[in-house]
Amino acid sequence: MRLLTFAARGQTRLGVEAGEWIIDLNRAARAHFVARGASRAGAQAWALLPPAMTPFLAGGSDAMAAARDVAARMQEALRDPRETARLQRDGVLWAPSEIDRLPPVPAPPKILCVGRNYAEHAREGGSEPPELPIFFGRFPHSLLAPGAPFILPRVSPQVDFEGELAAVIGSGGRDIPESRALDHVAGYTIFNDISVRDYQRRTTQWMIGKNFDRSGPLGPALVTRDEVPDPQALTLTVDVSGERMQEARTGTMIFSVAHLIAYISQALTLEPGDLVATGTPSGVGFARKPPRWLRDGDTVRVSITRLGVLETPILPDRRKGAR
Repeated sequence: MRLLTFAARGQTRLGVEAGEWIIDLNRAARAHFVARGASRAGAQAWALLPPAMTPFLAGGSDAMAAARDVAARMQEALRDPRETARLQRDGVLWAPSEIDRLPPVPAPPKILCVGRNYAEHAREGGSEPPELPIFFGRFPHSLLAPGAPFILPRVSPQVDFEGELAAVIGSGGRDIPESRALDHVAGYTIFNDISVRDYQRRTTQWMIGKNFDRSGPLGPALVTRDEVPDPQALTLTVDVSGERMQEARTGTMIFSVAHLIAYISQALTLEPGDLVATGTPSGVGFARKPPRWLRDGDTVRVSITRLGVLETPILPDRRKGAR
């Protein structure tokens, strides 16, 4: 399944892609219970398929199975044009043009990012590949919706791109064995760890340069684990305004997705909705000669096999008084 969080009619909802339609899972479940004559259809739907991603993920395998069942039932309904029109009026079905996509997980409990997880990226920055994973944190305010523009900060011209594979935790845990770590993953999505390099390098801590407002595009969807049998067998590419900047196989990571999850769970209890951004390969802007910083009018396009494409237009800060 390709799950998404979207905004429509002033509400934030949980959906699943179904061909050329988006299905509102909570409303679809309610419609199903109403059709069966349930007396508390709304409450049943809310308990089984809540309209937000994090509580949905907390529902575990039962919620995933319910989502698949509801999606299959809706696919049957789509064969009837009159039923399709009714479901669209009721807000169960949406055309992509009618919604605004949000980050698939809009407010992860934790955003755990990994630095220097590809050997050539470490070397292009003047470092040897690390012997242990290097983690740093982001905050939910730094996430940006797929397709939404990134606004260049007034305080720095050194804005860089970093395409990454991100794993979304489904079932939490502590001290997770590496052999079972991928069982704790709900699915995968694409992340662009846009970095303000001069702020990142002002101190030994990277936090401020990695947490500018709305600097982390995420999406376009959460692709469930069953559709990505091996996260180390994907191809990641990054194009900036049509020019290929980064390309790598995820199998060339120093530390695999499973290893990262097992390692960080030695210290932190992972929770449903946690995001693990697994690092970027070589080819970033700061390492080029001359450096290739993002500028007004650029479009960054991050593509990963099976996950799709995450596009982010780059715009200037047009607020009054912006330089």
